[in-house]
Amino acid sequence: MDSEFLQLLVNGIAVGSIIALAAVGLTLTYGILRLANFAHGDIMTLGAYLTLVFNLSGMNIWLSILLGAGLTIAVALLTEKLLWSPMRSKRASSTTLIIISIGLALFLRNGIILIWGGANQSYNLPVVSALDFFGLRIAQNRLLVVGLTILVILGLHYLLQKTKTGKAMRAVADNVDLARVSGINVDQVVIWTWVIAAGLTAIGGGMYGLVTAVRPNMGWFLILPMFASVILGGIGNPYGAIAGAMVIGIAQEVSTYWLPAEYKLGVALLLMIVVLLIRPQGIFRGTM
Repeated sequence: MDSEFLQLLVNGIAVGSIIALAAVGLTLTYGILRLANFAHGDIMTLGAYLTLVFNLSGMNIWLSILLGAGLTIAVALLTEKLLWSPMRSKRASSTTLIIISIGLALFLRNGIILIWGGANQSYNLPVVSALDFFGLRIAQNRLLVVGLTILVILGLHYLLQKTKTGKAMRAVADNVDLARVSGINVDQVVIWTWVIAAGLTAIGGGMYGLVTAVRPNMGWFLILPMFASVILGGIGNPYGAIAGAMVIGIAQEVSTYWLPAEYKLGVALLLMIVVLLIRPQGIFRGTM
């Protein structure tokens, strides 16, 4: 392998790590709420722009990402109160929910353009030289992105496997009616689902701004890789979403070794189709 290929592989791991955070949020909302949320990418964009606001005010970038995630969670809970909870009460069909999520995506994206404009923006960060590993030039921000993603995923694993809230979320994902008659507070699980999903997605958006420009359509261009990751890994399975995101992220970046960059998205979706033809349930079983 030459250095260019290895460089693309490293870039793919960083991009896959960011997609993984957002894909976990997407698969949680589908697995627990049965909502295919097409506004998920724009929630990610909102997280990046809120991070930008705090960062440009002079705040440390990592604290900015956390505060941006906190405000994004508040917006997600507001949409739960105003949109998703009433729709569940009315037993809206999945088609109706998808159409509403697309409308919410357009509302968020155009609201972002109205407030921050349509031009690309960047965080106010000190210039740091890239690290040199055996001829590979790796930006420190990419290493930090991968490291932080690993920590977040380990925290999510602990939450789902070891805590009462995580076990309740898994029970609701398996069978919501059985979970309710078993005494589980389903409404509380819904709130925690939005907190975790929006928080992870906003952190992913904030970190994506570290490796690229912050722009209004950044989340929209990532929504298909997110869905591809979720489907590839097994719908409703957060660990599968992580694995699928790494496959998609690496495939997109490494494909540019042979193909123009414009084909990255097509390569990722083609890979998803091929895997699903061989294993329709995805890499893992679609459950938490």
